[in-house]
Amino acid sequence: MGVASGSPMHDSVVLWTRLAPEAISRSGPANITVRWELADDLGFTRIVRKGQATADAALAYSVHVEVGGLDPDRWYFYRFMTGDAQSTAGRTCTFPAPDAVASRLRVAFASCQRWEHGFFSAYRHMRSDDPDVVLFLGDYIYEYPNAKNAVRMPTGGYVRTLDEFRARYALHKSDPDLRAMHTACPWLVVWDDHEVQNDYAGAVSGSSGIPPAEFAARRTAAYQAYYEHMPLRASSLTRALAGLADGAEVRIYSTARFGKLASFYLLDDRQYRAPHACTKDGKSGASTVDPAQCTVWNDPSRSLLGAAQERWLDDAFARGSGGWNILGQQTLFGQRDFRSGPVQSFWNDGWDGYPAARARLLASIRRNNLANPVLFGGDLHQNWVGHVKADYADPRSPSVGVEFCGTSISSRSDGSQVRAQLAKNPHFVFADAERRGYGLAEFTPKRLTTALRVVDDVTRPETSVATLARFSVEAGRSAIVAE
Repeated sequence: MGVASGSPMHDSVVLWTRLAPEAISRSGPANITVRWELADDLGFTRIVRKGQATADAALAYSVHVEVGGLDPDRWYFYRFMTGDAQSTAGRTCTFPAPDAVASRLRVAFASCQRWEHGFFSAYRHMRSDDPDVVLFLGDYIYEYPNAKNAVRMPTGGYVRTLDEFRARYALHKSDPDLRAMHTACPWLVVWDDHEVQNDYAGAVSGSSGIPPAEFAARRTAAYQAYYEHMPLRASSLTRALAGLADGAEVRIYSTARFGKLASFYLLDDRQYRAPHACTKDGKSGASTVDPAQCTVWNDPSRSLLGAAQERWLDDAFARGSGGWNILGQQTLFGQRDFRSGPVQSFWNDGWDGYPAARARLLASIRRNNLANPVLFGGDLHQNWVGHVKADYADPRSPSVGVEFCGTSISSRSDGSQVRAQLAKNPHFVFADAERRGYGLAEFTPKRLTTALRVVDDVTRPETSVATLARFSVEAGRSAIVAE
């Protein structure tokens, strides 16, 4: 199923592969030994590290090799072999050492790739942009079928079991542009809801009528399949690699340091969140809500990240670097009121639905004097660019950071009229609901430059790319400038 790398540090990286289903069926239930090599050159004449790993039958014959003892700030090539079969070669890198001066970091950020809605050709152009790392912000797969006017049909129907989740990941891994992007550089990954079920909240199903035990089993299967198909460290699992027990945690929130230039904070806003507030008709899942009609809207006990992750993030901010501090999380952070006039209407699935939790994160940024906060998000299938405000209820409050919420790789937008929303929410400076693509952010010690890259036609495998808009932010100033 191709190769990938991820979870890069200054001295280590994770190498990933999974043996193809047809190989699994031939091999039977036994584990399989896989050889791997890491080299300085694509010809593998200068081998740096090599070894053997087990493709575990209990983990769908996936392989996660954590290669340590590497030089910082270096590009490497890697490959896998078993029997007389050899994988394609992948390219990966280590980050600069924490105390090293780094002159540039190029981050591609992406999310939301629904198979039926189009091709993943955005990745072909992303690869040409040559990022140092891909920041994937959720909805790597979609768990349901039956899209109207489908561009290409997925195999299987609704995904509920471990085998079905594995098959859906295998389908996505068959896309040639996605596979090629995984070979080009390491990825940092977080999930959103569709890796499990649309609009789920912690242990609560996103659909009414599903028994808690049934949903717990589905979520456990989904989390295991996610680990099996992503270049994550084994430490993300809280159970033995023989499998996950029902209700087990898979910890994906983490940090990564890119020299003195930047720090990454990867968040999980699904696994630990409180149930949605005041969804219409008392149903599970999400909806728009008038907060004036919702008594629990501002309840301080409600969290999007969970109490433990909030404490972890506050501690991480306290140790934050003086460079850029990059938050990779799933959705739009800034307040977005859908209604004109004095009556408000918010979508309760994102940060708007957890205002006390958002206020605590903002307070943590300010209390820790976090330098140059930059929030990246996805989920909306739209591009939104804005200032992160200390208090969204007060338009005069200072900006404490900036955010770039990116559009989807292929998933369709709901066709929102963003012009009216921009007028009601002036902390945002740009929005677009029409185009699909990705973002490309380049950090230097003095400046962040972000380009919103969009493809011409997601329904065609061959399509052109253009820059929809470009913005810059000077270090030390939480102010976005359109270029």
